[in-house]
Amino acid sequence: MNFQSYFPLIGRILLSLTFFYGGTKNLLNYQATRDGIAGMLPFPDLALIGNIICCLLGAISLVLGFKIRWGATLLIIFLIPTNVIFHNFLADPQETIPFLKNLGFIGAMFYIVYFGAGPASLDRKSTPDFDQDYTYARREL
Repeated sequence: MNFQSYFPLIGRILLSLTFFYGGTKNLLNYQATRDGIAGMLPFPDLALIGNIICCLLGAISLVLGFKIRWGATLLIIFLIPTNVIFHNFLADPQETIPFLKNLGFIGAMFYIVYFGAGPASLDRKSTPDFDQDYTYARREL
């Protein structure tokens, strides 16, 4: 593999940092986070546990490139309601940047669902015909 083969891995690691941070922060500050969302959702414990699981499993999937399409789909399922519920920029203009940031993450996850993890990944190791399936996604810079 040449150096360019590692670009998708670097991108996946950088994308995962936000989800690792958010999931870990919510886990370590469980009660404070729960109290913060209790007024917004009818089942704050269920929502928070789902948040932690989605963030951490999605981040692990991104870093390892393992079951990446499932991991990215999980993060899309997490990000869409999070964006709608917690980043209502119409009611609070200060939520515009977080809303747009999450839209960018959703776009990145759709890209990953379509193109996969790339050559430096566990998914590539388990896909014998990877090079034939993904040649259209690679190009020389």
